[in-house]
Amino acid sequence: MVQQADSRIAVRVLVVATIGFLVNFWAWALISPLGGSYGAALDLTGVQQSVLVAVPVIVGSLGRIPVGALTDRIGARKMFPAVTLLTILPVLFIGFVADTYPAMLVGGFFLGLGGTTFAIGVPAVNAWFAPERRGAALGIFGLGMGGTAISAFTTVWITDTYGAEAPFVLVACVLAVYAVVAAVLLRDKPGRPTPQGSFLARMWATARIPATGQLSLLYALGFGGFVAFSVYLPTYLVNAYDLSASDAAARTAGFVVLAVVMRPVGGTLSDKVGPVPVLMVAFVAAGLLALVAALEVALVPVETIAFLGLAAALGASSGAVFALVAQVAPADKVGAVTGIVGAAGGLGGFFPPLVMGAVYDQVGDYSLGYVLLAASAFGVAWFTWGPVRRAARARAADAISTS
Repeated sequence: MVQQADSRIAVRVLVVATIGFLVNFWAWALISPLGGSYGAALDLTGVQQSVLVAVPVIVGSLGRIPVGALTDRIGARKMFPAVTLLTILPVLFIGFVADTYPAMLVGGFFLGLGGTTFAIGVPAVNAWFAPERRGAALGIFGLGMGGTAISAFTTVWITDTYGAEAPFVLVACVLAVYAVVAAVLLRDKPGRPTPQGSFLARMWATARIPATGQLSLLYALGFGGFVAFSVYLPTYLVNAYDLSASDAAARTAGFVVLAVVMRPVGGTLSDKVGPVPVLMVAFVAAGLLALVAALEVALVPVETIAFLGLAAALGASSGAVFALVAQVAPADKVGAVTGIVGAAGGLGGFFPPLVMGAVYDQVGDYSLGYVLLAASAFGVAWFTWGPVRRAARARAADAISTS
């Protein structure tokens, strides 16, 4: 009976955490769809508009480090409602108060809080599920990153239909309801390991774990590649294929949805065959498909197939990385490791667009940029098969010897 009760609580925690991840990511991504409108209304330069859109993402990525460490210490049951309630403040500030560029930057900075909830949910879900089920569970939790797609699909339409404040009022109400639900329904695993010592000492100890750096590299390519394409693919499609902005946005939305759907697939496959083989296949496939994209042939069907394949490979790799986190991270540092790895993934998404833009400015096409992506994917695949595979085997051997 106790095991059945624990199983029900585990499912409940997974569902509540996934919804929390989704609604907070919805809030986190509110500025991006309105970037063009803010640029026109505030007379922003292209660089200023890029900074405005980037600030929440950068803060949300780096903020995962302290938030993950705090979750290890005080638990997700307190952290999820607290961060969700705090995120309401910048949402309303941007919707009703911010009317200058500096004010928008301040609002965007604190809106980054919504992006940190990833580092709350992973340790919460990880603690409740047995090792053989964690990959699938964490992959399902990863569906919450679809909150960015909700924002992309709805924000502009709601603004045009109901007014400039409407999307912010809606999201604030959703966040408030979720905070109450999370406080009532979330549970921390009884007897979970609680780290001791100061925050800085624990973060330094976490950063020194070899697996932290290894996983950060994998996630920087996997999730970072997803972020990069979701940000830059519309620009690429307009420049390379003369698509309209709406057509490019619709195709990008398809890329995002497929990547989100493939994340739990990667996690589930990792439970069955292990995360290292899944990562190997995903990264090699990404490298081969990037070489196809470098050809810049007809968009339909060849390039479309290549981009959808990249979405599937990058999404699956993101799910597999956190199945690997569950295997190699110390139990009392899952949140801290998740914070650093999650930050690496978020930040990894900003370098490829810069490289692609620079390549296009210099040579007039994107082929070299895709060749560099392919080289990076093949390099990370080799790294996965070497140091990462050996580390995973060593961790598994240690677990067997201590059980």
